[in-house]
Amino acid sequence: MTPTRTETISLTDGRELTLTVAEPENAVRGGLVVLHEARGVTDTVRGLVAGLAAEGWLAVAPHLYEEVSGEEAPAVVSGLSGEEVLADTDVAFVWLEQRGVGRDRVGVMGFDLGGAVAMVVAGSRTIGAAVTVGGGGIVEPLAGGLPSLVEVAEELTCPWLGLYGDDDPAIPLSDVEKLRDAAAAAPVATDVVVFADTGHRFDTDPGVSAEAWQRALNWFDSHLR
Repeated sequence: MTPTRTETISLTDGRELTLTVAEPENAVRGGLVVLHEARGVTDTVRGLVAGLAAEGWLAVAPHLYEEVSGEEAPAVVSGLSGEEVLADTDVAFVWLEQRGVGRDRVGVMGFDLGGAVAMVVAGSRTIGAAVTVGGGGIVEPLAGGLPSLVEVAEELTCPWLGLYGDDDPAIPLSDVEKLRDAAAAAPVATDVVVFADTGHRFDTDPGVSAEAWQRALNWFDSHLR
């Protein structure tokens, strides 16, 4: 597996932003910004960054906040704002641009909180493609400072893929169908795939996780050229 490393970026507002990054061993196909789950940049997220690099993508995960426990996560998530997450994601875009990867070859991908943020980014920034995996906040926003995903759907600026399970207690299937309908009105290619008998954690089912992974890779292959 391609190793990951961290870099610290000093921002103009005095903050410091940590990035977890991984680089392909050979030619770079493009860049992917990985947006982390509610607990932060966990081992699972680092594994995703490394796995994408192994597929030829220059991958970078901005730490929207430091890793927290499952009990702490809801309070931290509720304090997020769209301005904050977009600003931190912009730093990751600049990091990729400085390494020769233009916006048309950049995608965003996230699971859980990161999946929701990926769609927010895809509705606010000009990039090449986006993938949301199990992103909540479809009808009711995850935080007061974030929009709902159905609000974002018609504003999508790039091809967007949503991957969901039909047995997710936190995300009703009826909400996923509303998101599918809203995204269909966007002026870009969209698709929503629902996996049968699958809950929130795709990575606990080898068959589903493998299919979801391949669908995400295929989406980026098709739209980041």
